[in-house]
Amino acid sequence: MSEAGFELHPQLAADCLVIGDWPLCRLLRMNDSTYPWLILVPRVPGMRDMIDLSDSEQQRLMSEIGQASKVLRLVTRPDKLNVAALGNAVPQLHVHVIARFTKDAAWPKPIWGVVAPAAFSAEEAAAELAKWRAALKPDQ
Repeated sequence: MSEAGFELHPQLAADCLVIGDWPLCRLLRMNDSTYPWLILVPRVPGMRDMIDLSDSEQQRLMSEIGQASKVLRLVTRPDKLNVAALGNAVPQLHVHVIARFTKDAAWPKPIWGVVAPAAFSAEEAAAELAKWRAALKPDQ
């Protein structure tokens, strides 16, 4: 994996809180208190689709998606986990891992466009980052 030249897409940088890095991915928390929502971004420049990664990077990505999903399930106890790599609005390869609940505003539909994002306050963002850094253990 080569991180040289990697830059987080400006839209992801604007919309997310940076939790830290795993071996392949930058870990993000969507700055939206409506849903427990993690985003994994492989730190490999120029990637748009999973098949653009090498075979070993694809395997690492799937492992990190699984790891994030397990932690999200443990921390939030959702009714369902949604995992998606769309990339229509943001072309940089990134994977959404979202905890869903039968009582959330969008259930059972996809979350996009149902409720306007509710950004965390500075204090809430700091607490969210501390919680997810403790749970996901990035940069170790």
